[in-house]
Amino acid sequence: MPGGKGATTGTSVADGQAAGGPVGAAPPGLLDRKDLLQLLDRAVAKRLTVISAPPGSGKTSLLRTWADHATKLRRVAFVSVERDQQNEQRFWCGVLDAVREPANPVTSAAPATAPAVDQVIGSVLAELAEHAGPVVLIIDDLHELRSADALTQLEYFLANLPGNARVVLSSRRDPPIRLHQLRLADEIAEIRAGDLRFTEAETRELLAGSRIGLSSDAMAALHQRTEGWAAGLRLAVISLTGHPEPERFVAEFSGNDRAIGEYLMAEMLDRQPGEIRRMLLRTSVVNRMNGELADLLTGRAGAEQMLLALEEANAFVVSLDAQRTWFRYHQLLADFLRLELRRTAADEVPGLHRRAARWFADRGEVVEAVRHTVAAGDWPDAARIVADHSFRWVLEGQAATIRTVLQAFPAGAAADHPDLALAHAAAELNQGRTEEAAAQLALAESHLQSGPPARRRRAVAIASLRLALARRSGRFSEVIDLVKMLDASMADTSGERPAVGSELRVVALLNLGIVETWTGRLIEAERHLSDAATLAQEIGRPYLEVACRAHQGFPSKTVSVTAARERGREAVALAERHGLGDHPIIAPALGAVGGMAIWMGEFDEGERWLRRAWEVGSAHVEPATAVLLHLANGMLQAARGRQRSALDAFTAAARTQSLLTGAHALAPRIAGWLATTQARLGMAAEARATLAAFSPEPGRASAIANARAWMCLLDRNPGMALEALHGIRNATPPTEPYSLVEAHLLAGNAHLRSGDRDAAAAAAEAALTAAEPDRLVFPFALTEAAELLDVLRHHETAHRALLADIADQLRGESAPGADREPPPHSDELTPSELRVLGYLPTNLTRAEIAHELHVSIHTVNTHIRNIYAKLGAGDRSVAVQRARQLRLLSNRLSPTSPNHLRSVRPRPAP
Repeated sequence: MPGGKGATTGTSVADGQAAGGPVGAAPPGLLDRKDLLQLLDRAVAKRLTVISAPPGSGKTSLLRTWADHATKLRRVAFVSVERDQQNEQRFWCGVLDAVREPANPVTSAAPATAPAVDQVIGSVLAELAEHAGPVVLIIDDLHELRSADALTQLEYFLANLPGNARVVLSSRRDPPIRLHQLRLADEIAEIRAGDLRFTEAETRELLAGSRIGLSSDAMAALHQRTEGWAAGLRLAVISLTGHPEPERFVAEFSGNDRAIGEYLMAEMLDRQPGEIRRMLLRTSVVNRMNGELADLLTGRAGAEQMLLALEEANAFVVSLDAQRTWFRYHQLLADFLRLELRRTAADEVPGLHRRAARWFADRGEVVEAVRHTVAAGDWPDAARIVADHSFRWVLEGQAATIRTVLQAFPAGAAADHPDLALAHAAAELNQGRTEEAAAQLALAESHLQSGPPARRRRAVAIASLRLALARRSGRFSEVIDLVKMLDASMADTSGERPAVGSELRVVALLNLGIVETWTGRLIEAERHLSDAATLAQEIGRPYLEVACRAHQGFPSKTVSVTAARERGREAVALAERHGLGDHPIIAPALGAVGGMAIWMGEFDEGERWLRRAWEVGSAHVEPATAVLLHLANGMLQAARGRQRSALDAFTAAARTQSLLTGAHALAPRIAGWLATTQARLGMAAEARATLAAFSPEPGRASAIANARAWMCLLDRNPGMALEALHGIRNATPPTEPYSLVEAHLLAGNAHLRSGDRDAAAAAAEAALTAAEPDRLVFPFALTEAAELLDVLRHHETAHRALLADIADQLRGESAPGADREPPPHSDELTPSELRVLGYLPTNLTRAEIAHELHVSIHTVNTHIRNIYAKLGAGDRSVAVQRARQLRLLSNRLSPTSPNHLRSVRPRPAP
C-alpha cells in the first residue's frame, strides 16, 4: 500500500495461528476474566458490538484474550488503529489486510496506482462475504481515527455487512457515527466501563495470582482507591511485587504514585488542549463540581461543556446525577491533578479553596465550606463555622456530620480553637465517652465566658448537651435541675427566632420524658414525650420526634402491652421514613418491641427485634437502653430454659445498671430474676447476696418477693413461698400483672408440692385471668408451668384458647408471630381449616388436635397459620374472637366436635 499500512493487523484462526502474525495475549498477571469473555461471546451475536471505556480499562487485553479463545467455528480479524490516523485509505487498507485469508495476503509491493477507497471497502466486504463461516472484525483504538471521511465510510460499511460478519468497535469514547438504524433493529451490543471494572473478588484473585499477600482491609482499600480500574490495579501489582511493606504501600497508594502519574500524564492530561488542562487542574481542589462552581474556579465560562465532553470521552470524569449537572473525577486522577496543581501553581491553591468555601457556604453546604476553609489555612474561621452549626447538627442527630467536620482539622485543634469544643463534646457523647465529653463542655463554657455577647447564645447549646450528658450518665436528678436551667435560657433568648425557643423546649421535654421513662414515672413521661413529639413535628425536627416516639413503647396503667408494642413499631416505621432506621436513637423502640414479643410468648420474633436493637445501638447504645436490652435477652434465654445464658444476660443488666447514678425502673426485676437464676443454678449464696444488696423502693418490691418465693420452693419449703407471695397476690390495688402472673404461678407450684391440687388449679386460673388481657405467656415459660397447667384439665377454665396457646408454647410449638410474612391464601376457609378452627376454643394442644383429626402436627400447624392469616389474627385467642364475630364459631363453649361450624366467607373487620 502506498505509504505503508495504516493499522496494526492480525487474524486469529481456528488453530490459534494468525495470518498476519500472532495475536497478543493479555499482559502477565492479568486475569482470564471468564465473565467478561462470556459477555463478549453473547455480544457478538449482534451485528455490531461497541466497547467504550477510559484508557487502561483493559479493552485491548479483553479483545486479544477473547480472540485467542475463538472457537473453531469463528474467524477473528484484528485491526489496531494507529495513533492520530487521518488517512482513510491507509486505514481501510489495514482493514483489508486483516480480513484477507492467510492464503491470499496483501503483497508487500505497492501497486503503480493506489486503489480508490471505495474499491478497498468493496474488497473488504467481498472478503468477508466469501468466507464460509462466521467472521468477527475487531477494530481497536477507534478513537485514534481522525478522518471524518473514514468515519462516514465506516457507517456505510456497517450498513452493508454480509450476514456472516460481525464487527467489534473498541474506543475510549463512543464512536462519532450514526448507529440509529442498527439500534432500531436491536443489532447493537454495548460494553461499558462498568462492565470492565474489576470487582473486589477479581481484585483479590489478581493479587493472589501475583503472589501478593495483603490483609482483607488492605485489599478492599486498594480496590476502592483504584475503583476497579485495570491499569491502576496492574501498576499497583507491579509496585507491590517484592515490596517489603505491602500494607504501607497500599495505605499510601494514590494518584501521586509515580507510575500512575506518568500514565495519566501521557494518556490523559497531555492529550488535552490548554484550556481543558487549566480547568482540570483548578477544579481538582473540590470533590465534586457543577458548571457554575467550575466556572468560578477557572475564572471563565464554558466549564460545563468541557466536563460533559470529557465524560462522553470516558476521560475519568463521572456524572453524579441523571441530569448530568454534577461531576467528579476518578480518585486517582483527582490525586494526580492536585499534585500537578501544587507543582505548577502552588500559590493559587489557597485562593481556590477560599472561592470554593464561599460558594458552598452560600448554598448551605456547611461541611464542604468547613473543609475548604481549613484547606485554605483559615482554621479560626472554620472553627467559628462549626461552632455556629454544632447545635443544629445535634438537634438533627447528625453525629456523622460532626465527626466529618472535626476530621478536617489537624490534631489538637480543639485546644487551639475552643469554638470546636462544643462539636468535640457532641462527638464524644455520641461515642459514649462521657468523661471526655464533660471536659470539652467545660472548655466550651470557659470560652463562652470570655467571648463576645453574641457568642453567648451558644449557652443554650451547651446546656442541652449537659442535659444529654447527665441523662446518659444516669444522673437522673441532675436532669431535672438542668431542665429548669434550660427554661431560664429560653426566657433569655426570647428575642431569637421563634424556632430556637421551640427547639430548646423539645430538647428539655425529651430528656425529661426519657428520664421519667427509665425511672418508672410513665404517666408523666407519656405527657412530656407526647408534647415534645408534637412540637418537634410542628417545627420540622424529625430526629427529635423519632427520639420521643422511640421511648413511648412501654406499657403502663393506661397503655397495654399490645398498644405499647404497636407504638414501638410505629416509632421504627417513623424512623425509617426519615432515613433514621439504623440510628442508635431507635434502639429503645426496637428493644421495647422485642421485649413485648417475649412477654407475649413470641420468642423467635422477640429475638429478631433484639438482634436489630443491638445492631443499631452497636457500642454507642445508652446505658439505660442497654439495661433494657440485657434484661430482655435474659428473659428470652430463661424462657428457652437456657439458665446459664440467662445468668450472663441478667448479670450484664445488673452491671450496666450499676453505672447509673439513678435507679432504673427495671432494677427490681433485674435483681429478682438474677437471684432466681443464680438459685436455680445452685448458687444459693450468690442469690442471697444479690437480694441482700438490693433495697427496692416502696411499691416496687413484687419482683423481689417473687425471687424469695422461688428460693423457698428450691429449698423445698412451699409454705414459706406462699407466705412470701401473700402480699403480692392480695394487694389493693392489685399488683401490676407482670409480677402478679408469676406470683400466682409460683403459688400454684407451692400448692401442688403441698398436695393441694384444688388450690393449685385456682392459682393457675388466677394466673390465666391476670395474663389474658395482655396475653402474658412469658411467666408460664419462666416458671415451667406445664405440670401446673395439667391440673386445669380436670377443672373448668374461662381461658381455654390462651391455655392452649401456652401449652403449645411450653411444648415448643409456638404460634406464628404477627410480624411474620403470611402465606398466600384465598378469601374463604377451606373445609380442613374449618375443622381445625373448631378445636381452637378448646384447651387441646396442637398435637392433641392432630390426634383427634388423625393428621400430622405439621398439617395442623399449616392450617392454623392459614386461619390466622385469613382472619387477620396473630394468636389463638384473637382467631377465636374473630371467628365468632364472623359467625364461623358459636359464642358458647365449642364442643370437641366441630359439626356446628358454618361455611361462611370471612368479612373484613369493621
